[in-house]
Amino acid sequence: MDHNRLQIDTESLKQFSNVGYTSIPSFFDQDEIRALQKEVERFKKMGLIQNVATDGDGETPSTNKANLQLIPLHDKSKLIRALPFENKVVGAITQLIGQPAVLHLDQMFLKPGKHGIGTSWHQDNAYFKIGNPLGGTAMWVAIHDANISNGTICVIPGSHREKYEHFRDPNSNHHIRCQVPEKEAVPIELNAGGVAFFCYGTAHCTTRNNTDFERAGMAFHFLRSDSATASQMQDGKPLISGSSCSFGKNEYGTSQQGRWRKEVENILIK
Repeated sequence: MDHNRLQIDTESLKQFSNVGYTSIPSFFDQDEIRALQKEVERFKKMGLIQNVATDGDGETPSTNKANLQLIPLHDKSKLIRALPFENKVVGAITQLIGQPAVLHLDQMFLKPGKHGIGTSWHQDNAYFKIGNPLGGTAMWVAIHDANISNGTICVIPGSHREKYEHFRDPNSNHHIRCQVPEKEAVPIELNAGGVAFFCYGTAHCTTRNNTDFERAGMAFHFLRSDSATASQMQDGKPLISGSSCSFGKNEYGTSQQGRWRKEVENILIK
């Protein structure tokens, strides 16, 4: 597959518009995903990843269950800083939500084997509150194979047309959650390198990791700039497309154009 010319097919675009999500297997190739996996290992060795799970009171850090999170990512990794500017990423995002598009947020969740818990049901728009939930999308990257056994991401098709009431999640030190018709849930199983896209209104969760092996996912959130509030455009949020896009030079000091594959190679030779 020529990733530089990756196009989302018409049926997948319709799926995203109609039910609020779609997925692309093998979006990232084996070298790219190995480089991302090596960065996860580096984050762990540096002690950067924090457990956000609590013992059911929203405050007391849990000692027997884990939902490990790191946010943001771009300031800790040249590789991840370059990722949103890669041609296939820009192409996919602009097909889904239009342009100009801005990188809104990047983060990672890691579920250890056996005691890694999931992230409860929620809609991203309960946090971000944009007018049209289809004006923003998450790009969820399977860093390891993601399946039902190890707690892959699940979605409620069509839930972007609903606005669920959210409340404090007692199993997390900062998350919120909502109640959804779980019988309608669809798990998205992906091999490492596969990607799920879901708009800001799509209710989603991840479930418990029941295997012996850890599973990580990275989520990159993108907004069409006319859907963003003034505050969401502050704090150096980089445009990834559009006439004012500097490919990160204005925000990071150096252009990220064409950097992705070079950073992948740099990681793999270490």
